[in-house]
This record gives sequence, C-alpha cells and structure tokens, in this order.
Amino acid sequence: MRKLAFAMNVSLDGYIAAPGDDLGWSVPSDELFQWWSDRVGATGLALYGRKLWETMSSDWPTADQQPGVTPAHVEFAHRWRDMPKVVFSSTTRTVDWNTRLVTGDAVAEITRLKAEEGGPMDIGGATLAAAAMRAGLIDEYVTVTHPVLVGSGTPFFAALDHWVKLSLVETRTFPDGVVLTRYQTRR
Repeated sequence: MRKLAFAMNVSLDGYIAAPGDDLGWSVPSDELFQWWSDRVGATGLALYGRKLWETMSSDWPTADQQPGVTPAHVEFAHRWRDMPKVVFSSTTRTVDWNTRLVTGDAVAEITRLKAEEGGPMDIGGATLAAAAMRAGLIDEYVTVTHPVLVGSGTPFFAALDHWVKLSLVETRTFPDGVVLTRYQTRR
C-alpha cells in the first residue's frame, strides 16, 4: 500500500497562497530548494489539482533551458519531468511530461492508487488535498512554514468534520527562519 503525503510551503498564518494566488512570499533558499528537489526525486507519483498543475507545468518543463539557470534548477526540472504525475481536473483537456489526466471521482481514484504497490505519493493543490483530507486518505502532513503573515488566501488545511490526530516525526530549520514540520496521521 502506498503512503500519501501533503507537503506545501505555508505562511505562518496557514496559507499556501496569498490573495490572487500570490506565491512571492515563499521563494526558497538554496538549501530549501534542494530539499524540495530531493523530495521530488523520491516521489513515486505526484497528484496535482488543476491550479497547481498549471503553475508547475507553466515553468518546469523548460526551466532547464532558460538563460542563467542554476544546476539545482536543471536537476529539479529533470526530476519533475521524469516523475510520474496524475492531474485531477474536469476542465483540463491535455497533459504532458509523464502525466495522466483523471476527470472522474478524485477520492475513488486516490483510494485506488493508494492500494497499489509503488513508491510514496505526494498530493498538491488545495482543493484536491482538501478532498483527500476529508476522506481520511492523507498519511503524512509536511508543512514548510515561512515567517510571513499573508492575512488571507488559500488555506493549507480544509474544514473537517472530525479531528485528525497526528504524531510529530520530524522538525528541521532552514535559512531565513523557515521551519519544516512533518506529522504522521495516527490511525
């Protein structure tokens, strides 16, 4: 059975994007960028909602070909393109870069994917992750908390009908006051 993790950059007040889908507050240090790259390299399957897919696919497929690109960005771009991905969307019509499109019931498909053999899965995108959260499918929550208050925007955590008890399994600090916390769901 595969493990499903929800990992995102988060503002101190709990948002993954500021109003207008602004992510400018979450620019990573070199050390944090390498951590994200290593995570992508270890991911067996990435699950994306439409908005996050559009953000990632607008940059990473050709990021390694841009002028002045760093070796770390080249590595991330290659890892991202090579990583198997599933996009959940009822409006997207085509996907590329080792990606499959699912237009049906996301919870049913994520449940099916979790039951398969394979490497760990990461889920990204607030709406998609919220559906998986409510269905009790997320095994691990990874918050990379940046020392900024954005006031409103897209929250990391969805409204839930019941408590989800967690166990802390890792903490780590990065430059600029960024703190990673990793929790496993207690079942």
